Amino acid sequence: MIELKQLSKRHRAGTVETTALDAIDLQIEAGEYVAITGPSGCGKSTLLGLLGLLDRPSGGRYLLQGEDVARKSDRELAAIRRGRIGFVFQSFNLVDEMTVQDNVKLALRYGNGSDRQQRARVAEVLDRLGLAHRAGHHPSQLSGGQQQRVAIARAIAARPALLLADEPTGNLDSAHGREVMQLLRELNDEGTTLVMVTHSAEHAAQAARSVRLLDGRILVDAQAEHWA
Repeated sequence: MIELKQLSKRHRAGTVETTALDAIDLQIEAGEYVAITGPSGCGKSTLLGLLGLLDRPSGGRYLLQGEDVARKSDRELAAIRRGRIGFVFQSFNLVDEMTVQDNVKLALRYGNGSDRQQRARVAEVLDRLGLAHRAGHHPSQLSGGQQQRVAIARAIAARPALLLADEPTGNLDSAHGREVMQLLRELNDEGTTLVMVTHSAEHAAQAARSVRLLDGRILVDAQAEHWA
């Protein structure tokens, strides 16, 4: 599903150039659950941003479902993101002035379905995540765990093939964190390709595969023993 060939990302500030990713080669198959780990500043979030088409590489190629997306226009990249990629962030990024159901419906704003079909899909996703009774509430009326479930509902509403999660439990207590991790595992079991950035060794161990970065390069790429 994902193939990176010598993918690099460099940042320039004045005359100083910093390499965030250094000629990364990586393949991720459809349906895989991959954890991206490593110390702060190693390139984890940079890699996730490139995978999510939120940034452009400085060099190399990025093939997504066989399509070279590294040189697409901004409009083309936006269309690909809407149709294929879902995002879950550490900060929930919910719009507090909107209800839960309207926050989730944002993900379907540019879809082809009718308003009735979109509302039916929102109701289906909220029910799937145990949030149907909160549909008319606002984010500020929810717990942190519930807000993250709303964010996940929004991320999967358009049925993306690829779900990217950046420290999805970072703002949650341990109980709600376990709940979110279980939900991500269930989504992967249902066929969603999941790539997660995490500092937690415990959470990384739940993935089928762990890719550890150091100084912008892949240091370790290993299959988890319990998935083998």
